[in-house]
Amino acid sequence: MCGIIGYVGKKSASPILLEGLRRLEYRGYDSAGVAVLDQAKLVVRKKLGKIDEGIARLLKAEPVTGQLGIAHTRWATHGVPSDKNSHPHFDQSQKIAVVHNGVIENYDALKQKLARAGHTFKSDTDTEVLAHLIGDCYEKRRGKPGANGDALTQAVCDALREVIGTYGLAVICADYPNLIVGARRGSPLIIGIGKDEHFVASDANAIVAHTKKVVYLNDYDVATITPDRFDVLNLGTDTATVQISQLEFSQEDAARGKHAHFMLKEIFEQPQTVLNALRGRLDFEGATAKFGGLNMTSAELRGIDRIVIAASGTSWHAALVGEYLIEEFAQLPVEVEFAHEFCYRNCPLEKNTVLLVLSQSGETADTLAALREAKRRGHRALAIVNVVGSTIARESDGGIYMHAGPEIGVASTKAFVSTLAVLSLLAVHLGRMRNLPAKRALEFLRALEALPKQIEAILAQNNSLKKIAKKYAQADDFFFLGRGYTFPIALEGALKLKEISYIHAEGYSAAEMKHGPIALIDSKTPTVFLVPQDAMYDKTMANLAMIRARQGPIIALATEGDKQIKKVANDVIYLPKTLEPLYPILASVPLQLFAYHIAMARGCDVDKPRNLAKSVTVQ
Repeated sequence: MCGIIGYVGKKSASPILLEGLRRLEYRGYDSAGVAVLDQAKLVVRKKLGKIDEGIARLLKAEPVTGQLGIAHTRWATHGVPSDKNSHPHFDQSQKIAVVHNGVIENYDALKQKLARAGHTFKSDTDTEVLAHLIGDCYEKRRGKPGANGDALTQAVCDALREVIGTYGLAVICADYPNLIVGARRGSPLIIGIGKDEHFVASDANAIVAHTKKVVYLNDYDVATITPDRFDVLNLGTDTATVQISQLEFSQEDAARGKHAHFMLKEIFEQPQTVLNALRGRLDFEGATAKFGGLNMTSAELRGIDRIVIAASGTSWHAALVGEYLIEEFAQLPVEVEFAHEFCYRNCPLEKNTVLLVLSQSGETADTLAALREAKRRGHRALAIVNVVGSTIARESDGGIYMHAGPEIGVASTKAFVSTLAVLSLLAVHLGRMRNLPAKRALEFLRALEALPKQIEAILAQNNSLKKIAKKYAQADDFFFLGRGYTFPIALEGALKLKEISYIHAEGYSAAEMKHGPIALIDSKTPTVFLVPQDAMYDKTMANLAMIRARQGPIIALATEGDKQIKKVANDVIYLPKTLEPLYPILASVPLQLFAYHIAMARGCDVDKPRNLAKSVTVQ
């Protein structure tokens, strides 16, 4: 959450910063601002509201020039969204400007100490306190450069040693016309390497148009960045491990293209992203799936007695499907945990338990904390992530990349489906090391191989889905119901609708409705029923009849060729025939489109839903 970009070089900073902010807006869009060194003076422009409605207009009316600058787009934590709480923030002298992602947990104590020393504050944010603290340390350091050269870097290090909390930050000072100081702990920050110019950003999307060479900073790293060089030290060791990486996506991959929204583009990319997740991993000769990055021998994988999957949000729903898959195919007990709950309760972990974490961004704070907790307790931690070079990817003992490409839409679509595809492969991989027969594994692999074409067939129903969505767009409440493998997708369908249309929606096991929630059913409350022709079909149809008897409108996701469903549902969306464990992948796609079209009919901004940000990097 929140987005940072900084530039130092020979070009005008403002256009680069503004372009970067637009590419980062999915990380937060309460307000935005820039600070540029303009003729030896720091000039700040910041404004409440989305970028094109706020800071872009302000910069057009009041332009700033200069070749050094930092910028920020905000998702509010401390202080309501407002002009005064927007970043960047000045120190007391107004010589230093700071942009910051994360939370300074001891900001109140620091603020009181600084106030006693004569500091006055203009905002309600923890970031302004950090700016004043850096400024205070800078005044003490001026004229006394340390081993690393400049007083500004030393002042940032001094300040961060007093800080409790998380941060990704960029700092500039009027006394240093060619210098940015960046630092991270718990909130991502990268350096972009150019020719006679360098960048700093919280996300590679912000700088991919300018460079593909990046350095991912580690926790406690502090970077000193000039147009022609960068140096990194670590607060814990005073040395740092620096590795230059190459971005695997292009500017075009991160663009919206012909689609009206990123979410719609990413929904329609799913045939390709599922193909990418499967490519090179289907081993028909061995009747298994193969991976290159688990970093575990066959003997070690066979020695696993239990898997705990930790995730948050949409990834948690994917984890529930993963539980069903791994338990069925590999006969391994699986427990699914909310990542934040795993960290703060004393969950028993037997000797041969492995933690598997799921995260699109690879930066989710709760999930990263779960990974670190498992490793602290001596357990192997594996990961399924999308972003190459992310913190979770770097810190896990092994893992699998989704290869879904950049996902910009705040509501996850293609990364969710890609996660399901990877979990399906993992289940087969583990199953074949145990008792999964080759015949069944081959049948499953062939069904996986058919998925991209089947998703294309579902996407061809987009116009029909749009009509159904418009029919129900003014409903105030929805239920989403499924059983077995489709129960987690009922949860995910409800979440998608809540996220982008602001309609109250609940996901349940269809069998649970009779135990209480059915009291809420009436003629104005639609129910989306996931009722593929699987092992639970007859029981799900009986649950559907209970809703029908109470005059609740029914939208059914059914299998092609199901004639019975037309007699009891008001509207039907058909899914191609597949194996029962793969219906979650196919069912996800029409539910994403359904939520999208309802949100559009209600006039909602699907790419920037209120109160949400793409990557949650605070706990």
